[in-house]
Amino acid sequence: MTAAVTVEVIRERWRMGVEARALVMVTAMLLVLGLATVYSATVIVAQQKNLTPSYYLIRQLVGAGAGIVAFALCAKIDAERYRAYAWKLMIAAMAAMFAVLVLSPDVNGSKRFLISHAVQPSEFAKLAVILWTAMLAAKKGDQLRHLGKGLLPFFAVNGALALLAVLEPDISVALFYLALMGAMLFVAGARVGHFLLIGLLVIPLAWGRMNGYVKCRVASWNNGPIAVGCAEDINLQTRQSMIAIGSGRMFGVGFGEGRQQSGFLPFQYTDFIGSNVGEEWGFVGITTVVLLFWGYAWLGFRIARDARSQFLQLTAVGLTLATVTTAFVHLAVITGLFPNTGLTLPFVSYGRSNLLISLLMTGILVNIGSTRERVYSDALPDPLLGRGSLK
Repeated sequence: MTAAVTVEVIRERWRMGVEARALVMVTAMLLVLGLATVYSATVIVAQQKNLTPSYYLIRQLVGAGAGIVAFALCAKIDAERYRAYAWKLMIAAMAAMFAVLVLSPDVNGSKRFLISHAVQPSEFAKLAVILWTAMLAAKKGDQLRHLGKGLLPFFAVNGALALLAVLEPDISVALFYLALMGAMLFVAGARVGHFLLIGLLVIPLAWGRMNGYVKCRVASWNNGPIAVGCAEDINLQTRQSMIAIGSGRMFGVGFGEGRQQSGFLPFQYTDFIGSNVGEEWGFVGITTVVLLFWGYAWLGFRIARDARSQFLQLTAVGLTLATVTTAFVHLAVITGLFPNTGLTLPFVSYGRSNLLISLLMTGILVNIGSTRERVYSDALPDPLLGRGSLK
C-alpha cells in the first residue's frame, strides 16, 4: 500500500487593517449616494434628449463596475510595486494629454476626452502626479530642502503636465496638479519659503496669461454678481446652485423632486451635483456628504501615518488629498465660497473616468492600509502518489 504524502503550502494574503475596512464602508456609502443622485439629476435631461430615463444611470453603473474591479485588483497588489512604474506612468499621462490636444474635438471651447467621450486623461494624470512625486521625493530625501537640486525637478515635470492641462484649456486641473504636488512635498520636508518664492514669481505670470473668461469668473465671484466687462450669465450656475440649496432647507424637497434639473442649472449632474443633494436632501444631506469625506480624510491620513515606507506614506497622503480636496472645493463652489472651478464631486458626480480613478485610488489606499500575512496550510496529497485525506 502506498502511503499518502502531504505537502505543506505557504501562501500570502493581504489583511485589511481597521482603517482600511472603515474606508471601504465610507466609499461604499458615497458610491450608493452617488448612483442615486445621478439618477435623480439626469432623468429629465435624458427625456429631453429622447433617451431612456435610466440612460445616464446605466452608463454610470458601467463605470462603477469597472471601478469596483480596479478597486479590488489594486487592493490586492502591493502598492510598493508602483514605485518602479512611476516614470512610465508620468510619460503615459503626458502622451495621453498631448493626444487630447491633437485628436479630441473642441466642445464648448475646450478639449477633454478621447475615444468618444469615454476616457478623460486629465483624471488619470492625477495618479501619475501622486506616484511620480512620491517616488522622487522618497528618493531625494534631505535634498528636498534645497531649491535647485530638490524642488526644481518636480516643478519642471509636473509643470509640463500642468501646461498640457492649461492648453486644453483646464486651468482648475492644472492648478490642482501643482497644489497636490506642493502639499506632498511639504509633507516630505520641503521648505515653505521656497514655495512662497516660486508662488510670487509664477502667480502674476499665470494671471497675465489667463483668458478673459477665467478672469471674469474670478472677478465676478470676488466683486459681486457681475464684474465690469463680463457676460451677465457668468455666475448663472452659482446663483442657481445657491437657490437650489436654499430651497432644500433642513430635510430637502424629496428624492426626485428637485426643480433645478429641469434646465435651470446647467451641468447639474457633474460640476454642480452637490446642489442636487442640497435641494433634494437638504442640510441633512449636505452635512452627510461633508461627514463622509471628513471620515475619508481621517482614515486616509491614519493609513499614511502607519505606512510601510516613505514612498507609501507620501502616496497615501497624495491619494487622500486628491479625493478630499476635490470634494471640499466642489462643496465650496456650490455654496458660493469659491469661484466656479469645474471640479466634480468624487464618487457622486456623473462621469465614468472620474468614478473609475476615484475607486482605483481608493483601492491603492486600502492596500497601503493592509498588512501582508503568511498562511500555513496542509495541501491535498500529491496525485502521483495516490489519494489521501486532508491532514
